Amino acid sequence: MTLPSIKLPTLRVMGLITAAFLLLAAFFYAAARSGPLAPIAVTVAKVTRQPITPALFGIGTVEARLSHSIGPTVAGRVLQVLVDVGEMVKAGQAIAEIEPIDLDDRIAAQDSALKRAEALALAAEAQSRETSSRAAFTATQARRYTQLFQSHSVSAESADGKHQEAQAAEAALAAARANLDATRQDLARIKAERAGLIEQRNNLRLTAPVDGLVVSREAETGDTVVAGQAIITMIDPASLWLHVRFDQSRSSGLLKGLPATIVLRSHARQALKGRVLRVEPLADAVTEETLVKVVFDPIPQPLPPLGEQAEVTLLLPELPALPTIPNAALKRSSGKDQKNGVWVLKDNHPTFVPVQAGTADLEGNVQIIDGLEEDEQIIVYSRQELRDGCRIRIVKRLAEDAP
Repeated sequence: MTLPSIKLPTLRVMGLITAAFLLLAAFFYAAARSGPLAPIAVTVAKVTRQPITPALFGIGTVEARLSHSIGPTVAGRVLQVLVDVGEMVKAGQAIAEIEPIDLDDRIAAQDSALKRAEALALAAEAQSRETSSRAAFTATQARRYTQLFQSHSVSAESADGKHQEAQAAEAALAAARANLDATRQDLARIKAERAGLIEQRNNLRLTAPVDGLVVSREAETGDTVVAGQAIITMIDPASLWLHVRFDQSRSSGLLKGLPATIVLRSHARQALKGRVLRVEPLADAVTEETLVKVVFDPIPQPLPPLGEQAEVTLLLPELPALPTIPNAALKRSSGKDQKNGVWVLKDNHPTFVPVQAGTADLEGNVQIIDGLEEDEQIIVYSRQELRDGCRIRIVKRLAEDAP
């Protein structure tokens, strides 16, 4: 028996139909697997009830609380700088000197004038004592001649003469005393001028006001400086602290005395201890940050350079247990009436539930004041934007489920 032969066009049509069917099946498989009809891959977590220890995180800069800029009180040329950057100096140690110009000569001239004024003062004192003695003698003689005149032993002319001598002696005594006062005032003036010159000379010898560390040299030998210009800047190493900025929206509970953990940029693996010294009464209105001073406890050795940045973490008191979720689960609803909430799984479908979020910690946990109950299952991450009632597929990690 001979089978009927199939024509070539018929085989071609059947092949095309089969290929179209396979393509259509592949399309539907792809749409159901990764297309718009596919369930959205999500990761989930359970709401737990637990206490949390909130913390604040900020960036700080190393500064010195006590800094001294040392320079002359008069203009001049730098004669020598005796210390270098990085040196520790003691209080009273000479650190720089300004050229005195003619101050030494002026002080020597004042020394000579002072000796002359002292000699004149001694002469005026001697003259005052002599005229005082003469005035006392002439006064006694005048009284004696008055008694003799009354007893008719001398003439009136003799008595009047003695009285005139006594008056002349009193006038000479007044002049001598005035001369003594003038010489004493002149002596005091010369001493004051000399003391002023010596003070100026001493001010040209710059010394360290306290024990400290030299952090900069602002002028070198031969430079001309003006009054008040700093030549050396030094700090008290024990006064190092951090100027730290915290976000105002998260600075609730920020108080003096809170313990701090400090990580300097130069020692990223070493955590240092510290504490809040004070919260500044003035905040930064531009950056909306609260400014805080944090001190080291103790001061690290070697000293960190001024201006180095550090990461500062402040631990706040532990809060009582409340429903707690990962911070990443918090979402914001779309539309005009935007609210904070989370996607809760109900009958294996996501439902957006508005919540009132509380305090968060640095480990990514946030407490929920209202809206969730313990053991509810929530969506933490999703590969696509979720919608109420959409299809989902729970996975352990989105990275492992990448198409």
